[in-house]
Amino acid sequence: MTGMIEAVAVRKSFGALTVLDGVSLTVPESTVTCVIGPSGSGKSTLLRCVNRLETIDGGRIVVDGELVGHEWRGGRLYERSRRAVARQRTRTGMVFQNFRLFPHLTVLENVTEAPRALLGLGRAEAEERARGLLARVGLADKVRSRPRQLSGGEQQRAAIARALAMEPRAMLFDEPTSALDPELTGEVLNVIRELADGGMTMIVVTHELRFAREVADQVVFMDNGRVVESGPPEAVLDAPSEERTVRFLART
Repeated sequence: MTGMIEAVAVRKSFGALTVLDGVSLTVPESTVTCVIGPSGSGKSTLLRCVNRLETIDGGRIVVDGELVGHEWRGGRLYERSRRAVARQRTRTGMVFQNFRLFPHLTVLENVTEAPRALLGLGRAEAEERARGLLARVGLADKVRSRPRQLSGGEQQRAAIARALAMEPRAMLFDEPTSALDPELTGEVLNVIRELADGGMTMIVVTHELRFAREVADQVVFMDNGRVVESGPPEAVLDAPSEERTVRFLART
């Protein structure tokens, strides 16, 4: 099956530090891939490369059948323009661990800003879309609130609504619950579960192994910038074949 998201032999270094060392990964359309692994294993960098927030040093990334960041013309590979990269980025909504809402804007304004600026939606259409999404994530009564008036779980749900407002083809979640108290984690994971049930293609970097077991179609374990093991949750989490995976799971 051709992957909606495909990374092939992706390499990325920051100076002398190799962060991604030949990572290959295929995420079929309408499936959920959960990426697990210790801190510093390259999980977040991989997501940032998929969304072209970081450029790669080697390999290739394809999203929705299109090479990310580059294009072939006349048999030669060229970098895409900044505008073309921005257009590509709208196809992959990204949700960060620290929300990144604009503190001076209301929740409604946070969700409508990008569709108006990047998609050219009028105010009425953007607000109608935003209200529908905020209701979907349980924030219909918070449209006029500022981020500081929300709980952490509410802020993260608003960030998810903001990403969905661009109508992306896929969603990337970078440790979406790591900044939340345990009692707020469930409300965010429930929203992600609903997206999975709706067929959204997703890569979720997470330390929530129970969530990965319940929701993921495949689990990928990374360490030292490499994919150590991947497969269905019951294989990777319950019967891992690699000793490094076994040692990681024993400590979680």
